[in-house]
Amino acid sequence: MRLKKQHANFLARKITKDLINCDFVEIRKDKSSIVEQVQRIIIEDIEKEAKLDEQVALLLENQEEDIEFYNADYRQLFWMTKKRLANDFGVILSFEDRFSDISHQILDYLWEEDYIHYTVSDNQVKNIIFAAVEAFMKGFDEADTLAYEKIRNYKRKLIPGTEDYDIVYNRLYEEELVRKGLI
Repeated sequence: MRLKKQHANFLARKITKDLINCDFVEIRKDKSSIVEQVQRIIIEDIEKEAKLDEQVALLLENQEEDIEFYNADYRQLFWMTKKRLANDFGVILSFEDRFSDISHQILDYLWEEDYIHYTVSDNQVKNIIFAAVEAFMKGFDEADTLAYEKIRNYKRKLIPGTEDYDIVYNRLYEEELVRKGLI
């Protein structure tokens, strides 16, 4: 599942919660500042992929006539072009490798900036972060579906894309994440 900007805060809160609850990690700064920095790292990664997607779309747009002439599959061309350009943009396309890289970035930043301290191996703490990402990714899709179901059953009909809809959706989504223990 692909990470989106609206998930960054929830994921950052999950990672921070798991680090705080870990016996071998000493928290040296307040929870909100850790969440803020973890969220920043996650958003930077998401934005790198968005820039890659924009570049791929631009390249394919310039070749639109050839794509139509050869009756090529746009989605397949998009994916192949994205794979070819991913290294130039510093984007890892394998989800497991990408989440591992994000976990390393978070760990390195939190350690170097003295947000956390630990006496075990780096890999043990990285695994806590990676497990939090993995658990969130498994559960957020289900929470998303449940939030949409609840909105559909609302007495007052909400229109997707409106401010009211977004407010209600975010509240329901967050409630589901809390219920599942993801944040």
